[in-house]
Amino acid sequence: MTDVTGADDVLHTLFRSDQGGHEQVVLCQDRATGLKAVIAIHSTALGPALGGTRFYPYATEAEAVADALNLSRGMSYKNAMAGLDHGGGKAVIIGDPETIKSEDLLLAYGRFVASLGGRYVTACDVGTYVADMDVVARSCQWTTGRSPENGGAGDSSVLTAFGVFQGMRASAQHLWGDPTLRGRKVGVAGVGKVGRHLVEHLLSDGAEVVITDVRAESVDAITALHPEVAVAADTEALIRTEGLDIYAPCALGGALNDESVPVLTAKVVCGAANNQLAHPGVEKDLADRAILYAPDYVVNAGGVIQVADELHGFDFDRCKAKASKIFDTTLAIFARAKKDGIPPAAAADRIAEQRMAEARQH
Repeated sequence: MTDVTGADDVLHTLFRSDQGGHEQVVLCQDRATGLKAVIAIHSTALGPALGGTRFYPYATEAEAVADALNLSRGMSYKNAMAGLDHGGGKAVIIGDPETIKSEDLLLAYGRFVASLGGRYVTACDVGTYVADMDVVARSCQWTTGRSPENGGAGDSSVLTAFGVFQGMRASAQHLWGDPTLRGRKVGVAGVGKVGRHLVEHLLSDGAEVVITDVRAESVDAITALHPEVAVAADTEALIRTEGLDIYAPCALGGALNDESVPVLTAKVVCGAANNQLAHPGVEKDLADRAILYAPDYVVNAGGVIQVADELHGFDFDRCKAKASKIFDTTLAIFARAKKDGIPPAAAADRIAEQRMAEARQH
């Protein structure tokens, strides 16, 4: 008798809950390499599902499945709002990448993705890198996020930061009537790959910048180049900074929660981090405090725009032109939110759902 404790919870989510609606979920195992993976395809209404592969030591298999389901659903919305001809998908590999990641494991994973025949296109995510995608691509043609030497576009953080900057410009236009950050005080939490590039855009536009990061070396790298950049002790201090106009969470998710929202001094939140709203209802708390929220999955779509373009032979200028449209998309969301009397996060969801529904009718 096989113990299937927890399996019913997964089936309930898939077939009966509001969080379900996924087209396909694949459980993958290769005992020889230790591979255990979940590939979740939420929607192919707009085209093949596109989303990264997360390699993470989940506490339980059920937690891994739940993450794959949530992330793939989020990718459907992100790809729809980015104007891409792609649905949403995501994969998770269960385990510590520091100890079990191997070439053979990645090749085995690639074979599972390939078995889906192009319904799912993979890329990098937490725990996977460009070098990993080069390996996966050897056993799977539906792989993006590869190195330039292997026909890919390489690091996507440049366009991700550019897209977030466009979202900030749109926020400034909506709130202050001018699409510039000149003279505005912007706090950036997390100055790694994306945050570092974002700081450069802000300084070039004449903004006053305050940064923080758990890694001292990341902060030092910026202040060495730009001594005019101020440093906050931590995120707690940053969000309380006096006179802050914009807060840009660019590190981990859940940055907007019951503790942070009440003490935020900023008038705008616009950052690169995924899943910034810690739970449903936070978007209303922001609106109640008259804080303008630029939905994360809209403004941070530069990266997915880049990896999608790899499938057509990567062209940086073409990608940048698409990423620049994040400005107009963000403005359209704010207009819809005002018209419908709802928070911007809900307005973005409605627009994305409308695009997917229209695609299903054709």
